[in-house]
Amino acid sequence: MTSYSCCLILLLFTWNTAAYGPNQRAQKKGDIILGGLFPIHFGVAAKDQDLKSRPESVECIRYNFRGFRWLQAMIFAIEEINSSPTLLPNMTLGYRIFDTCNTVSKALEATLSFVAQNKIDSLNLDEFCNCSEHIPSTIAVVGATGSGISTAVANLLGLFYIPQVSYASSSRLLSNKNQFKSFLRTIPNDEHQATAMADIIEYFRWNWVGTIAADDDYGRPGIEKFREEAEERDICIDFSELISQYSDEEEIQQVVEVIQNSTARVIVVFSSGPDLEPLIKEIVRRNITGKIWLASEAWASSSLIAMPEFFRVIGSTIGFALKAGQIPGFREFLQKVHPKKSTNNGFAKEFWEETFNCYLPDGSKNPPASTSFHKGHEEGLGAGNGTSAFRPPCTGDENITSVETPYMDYTHLRISYNVYLAVYSIAHALQDIYTCTPGKGLFTNGSCADIKKVEAWQVLKHLRHLNFTNNMGEQVDFDEFGDLVGNYSIINWHLSPEDGSVVFEEVGHYNVYAKKGERLFINENKILWGGFSKEVPFSNCSRDCLPGTRKGIIEGEPTCCFECVDCPDGEYSDETDASACDKCPEDYWSNENHTSCIPKQIEFLAWTEPFGIALTLFAVLGIFLTSFVLGVFTKFRNTPIVKATNRELSYLLLFSLLCCFSSSLFFIGEPQNWTCRLRQPAFGISFVLCISCILVKTNRVLLVFEAKIPTSLHRKWWGLNLQFLLVFLCTFVQIVICVIWLYTAPPSSYRNHELEDEIIFITCHEGSLMALGFLIGYTCLLAAICFFFAFKSRKLPENFNEAKFITFSMLIFFIVWISFIPAYASTYGKFVSAVEVIAILAASFGLLACIFFNKVYIILFKPSRNTIEEVRCSTAAHAFKVAARATLRRSNVSRKRSNSLGGSTGSTPSSSISSKSNHEDPFPLPACAERQRQQQRGCKQKVSFGSGTVTLSLSFEEPQKNAMANRNARRRNSLEAQNSDDSLMRHRALLPLQ
Repeated sequence: MTSYSCCLILLLFTWNTAAYGPNQRAQKKGDIILGGLFPIHFGVAAKDQDLKSRPESVECIRYNFRGFRWLQAMIFAIEEINSSPTLLPNMTLGYRIFDTCNTVSKALEATLSFVAQNKIDSLNLDEFCNCSEHIPSTIAVVGATGSGISTAVANLLGLFYIPQVSYASSSRLLSNKNQFKSFLRTIPNDEHQATAMADIIEYFRWNWVGTIAADDDYGRPGIEKFREEAEERDICIDFSELISQYSDEEEIQQVVEVIQNSTARVIVVFSSGPDLEPLIKEIVRRNITGKIWLASEAWASSSLIAMPEFFRVIGSTIGFALKAGQIPGFREFLQKVHPKKSTNNGFAKEFWEETFNCYLPDGSKNPPASTSFHKGHEEGLGAGNGTSAFRPPCTGDENITSVETPYMDYTHLRISYNVYLAVYSIAHALQDIYTCTPGKGLFTNGSCADIKKVEAWQVLKHLRHLNFTNNMGEQVDFDEFGDLVGNYSIINWHLSPEDGSVVFEEVGHYNVYAKKGERLFINENKILWGGFSKEVPFSNCSRDCLPGTRKGIIEGEPTCCFECVDCPDGEYSDETDASACDKCPEDYWSNENHTSCIPKQIEFLAWTEPFGIALTLFAVLGIFLTSFVLGVFTKFRNTPIVKATNRELSYLLLFSLLCCFSSSLFFIGEPQNWTCRLRQPAFGISFVLCISCILVKTNRVLLVFEAKIPTSLHRKWWGLNLQFLLVFLCTFVQIVICVIWLYTAPPSSYRNHELEDEIIFITCHEGSLMALGFLIGYTCLLAAICFFFAFKSRKLPENFNEAKFITFSMLIFFIVWISFIPAYASTYGKFVSAVEVIAILAASFGLLACIFFNKVYIILFKPSRNTIEEVRCSTAAHAFKVAARATLRRSNVSRKRSNSLGGSTGSTPSSSISSKSNHEDPFPLPACAERQRQQQRGCKQKVSFGSGTVTLSLSFEEPQKNAMANRNARRRNSLEAQNSDDSLMRHRALLPLQ
C-alpha cells in the first residue's frame, strides 16, 4: 500500500511537471508558499480537438508585458518581506506562480496544482516517502486578473478554504460570501464604478446611451448595476450588447451594425481589453467616428485598444483608473531582470525574447517568429503580435532600459501596487499568527495557530480580521465582503504631440468616501473630445429643454424622448432637461423666464422711497414747528398772551402734539412686532392727550365767562391741579383701551402673500379691528365734546381766546378722520400705513396751526398787542358788550313798563345810553393812559351792535350814601343789578393775567 501511494504521488507530480515545465512557472522554495495567477499571455491558440489522438495542452499566444510586470511585483514584494527584520523574521516566503493565459481553463489547471499539493500534504506521507523535492502547501493565492477567471478559481479554492486575494477582479458578484467564502481583493468592486459611470453621464447631461459588456462575470454584473443607476437618473439605454474575444465574425458584425445605426453617441463599455479588441478593429475598419466611449478600468488604459491607429475612432474615451501607489525600489528591480539571473522565474526567457525581438539559442529548437510590441502606459496591456520575419539570436547583453515597453512604464503603478498590497496583506496575516499570544487568539478558547504548521483556513481567518498600515500610510482592512474601498482616477485619451502615442490625461477623480452628490470631480478644461475639441458632445434623444422649461412625456416614446413645456408662474427650473418644475419658496416668485426664483417684491412704507421720505419730512417739520412754538412759549412765558392761554396746559398741549407728530414715524419703515404694538397706542394716546388739554382749557374759560358771580366753587374748578386731573382721567381711559387691546389681541407684523402673487406686503395685523375702532371712536368722542364747547366759546375775547380756531381745528379733525375710515377700508399694502400717517399729520398740523400760530405771530411780530393793558382793555371791551346788551335789554323793559304806566322815561343816575341809527364802525379803544383814567373815574366806550352804535358809560364808584330817597324801587333794583355786573366784569378783566 505504501509503495502504491508513493507511486501515485510520483505519477501526479510527473503529470504536473509535463503540463508546466520549468519555463512555464516562476517558483521558489520557502517555509511558506504563496501561489500566484497572472495573465502572461492574452489568450490561447484556437485548435480543433477532434480526439483522434491524446489531447494536448493548448498553446498560449500574444505576450502580455503588463502581466509579466505584475508577476514581478509579487516576486519583489516577497523578496522585500524576506529581507525585512521585523516582518516574519526567521521565516522565508516562497512562491509558485503560473500563467493563466487569460482563460478559465488555464487558470483552473494551475489552481488544481495548488489544491492537489494541499491534499497531498494533508495525507502526511513524509514518513513513507523520502521526497527531497517536496514543496509545502500553498497557504494563499494571489490572483487572478479577470473577474470571470477569479470566479472559477474562487469556486475551487473555496472548497478547501484556501484564501484568494485578487488584485484586479472587480465584479460585484465576488462580494457574495455565501458563494465565495475565501475570496478577498485589493481592488474596489464594480458597484462604485458603475455608479461613477452613471454620475459622469448625469454630469454631462447625457440621457441617450448604448451599453456593451463582456459576456462574463465581469461585464454582465457591471452593466447590470449601471442600468440600475441609469434608471434612477432617467438615463435611457438605446441598445445593450454582449461581446467576447471568442465571438465569431458574424456576431461582431451584428454588434457593429447596431452601433452604427444608433443615434446614441455615448457608449458605456464594461469589458476587458482582449474581449473588446475584435469589436474595435471592425469599427475602425468601417471608420465609425463621433462616438464617446465610457470605459471601465479593465480596458481604460489597455494598450491593446489605446493604439494610435485606433485613435480616430475612440479618441473621445473617458475611463476609470485605479488609484496609483508607490513601490520604492521597484524600478531598479524591474531593470535587473535577465534570463540567466532570474533562475527562479521561468517566464524571464520569453520576456527577453519578446522585448528585444530575438531568441535565446538554448531556447526553442526553431527560431520563433518576430514580434512587435506597442508602448502602453502602466496599466495598459502590451502584446506581441507575430509577423512573418524571423528573429535574430539574442546576445544576452541587451540593455532593458534602452527599449520602451509597457513592462518598464512604471509612472502610474495601479494594478502592480494592488499585487504588492495583496502580498503584504497575506504577510501581515502571517505576522499576526506569528506574534499571536495564547489566550488572545482568534480560534477556540483564544488559541493561536502554529506558524510552522499553519494551514490555509487559519490564514483566511486572520485575513478577515486584518488591520495594518501600508507603506503609503493608509489603513488596510477588508470589510465584511472581503473588499477594500478605494477611489478612482478619471482619465481622458490624448494623442501625444511628441511621438504620436496615446497618453492618459487625468481629468478628475471619484471619491467613494464622500457623500452622495460630492463624489465626482471633473476638470472639463483638460478634456479633449476626439483629441482636439473642447465642446461637450450631444447625446440625447431630444434637444435639451432650456432652463425655464420642463420635459413633457411624449406618449409611446421612451422617457428620454420628450417635448419641452414652459414652467407655470410661481415655478422654475434652473437646469436643462428638468423633469419637473420646482415650486418657488413662499417668499419667492419665478422670474420672467422661469429660470430661477427671485425674492418677491417686498412692499411697505419704506424710509427710502419718495413717499416715505416726504411723509418723514412732514413729520420732522411738524416736530420742528411744535418745538419752535414750545420754545417761543417758554421764552415768553411771563407775557400776557402766554399767561392768558393757560400756560401750563399749553405746554402739555404742545408736548402732546410732539407725541402726535412722532407717533406717525412708527408707521414708516418695515413693520416689526414691536412697532406694530407701539404705533396705534402711541397715536391714540397722543391724540387723546392733545384733545383733552384743549377740552379742559376751553371748558375752563367758558365756565369763567358764563358765571355770574365767581364763587369759591368756580375757583376750585378753575384750579390748575383739577385741570391736570381731568386731562389725566380722559387720557387714562384711552390707556385702558390700549392695555386691554395689547393683552387680548396684540398687533403683529404680517407678511401678506395673498393680495398679489409677486409682491409680499409687510403690514401690521391689528389683532382686533374692534379695539382699533374703540381707540379712534373715543378720540372722536372727545373731539366732538371739545368742538361743542369751542363753538359756545367762539365770542369770547379774541386776544387770548382761541375758541373759534379750536372750532376750526376740530372741523379739520373731523373731516380728516371721517375721510380716513373709507380710505383705510379700501386700501391695502403699504398704502394702509400711508393713509393713517397722512391723517395723523393733517390732524396734528391743523391743531398746531389753528391754536398756536396766531399767538406766535402776535408774540413775535406784534409785541404791542402782548401787554397787560391790551389784554385788559380787550377783556373790558368784551365786558362792555355784555353789560351793554344787558343794560339795553333792561332799559327796553323799563321803557315799556313806563309807557304802560304813563310816566316819563329818565336816565339812571349811574348810566346814560344814547343811540344813533347809523352803521358806523365802533370807535377804537382809547389809549392806555386814558383807559387807566377811565377805569378810575368810569369808562365810556362805544359798542357796535347790528343796528347801530351804543355809547355806554359805566361807573365803578360806589353809590353815594346821600342818594335820593325818592328813587323808586325799580331804579334801585336796576342799580343793584348793575353793581353785580361791574364786580363780575372786574373779575373777568383780571382773569387772563392770573
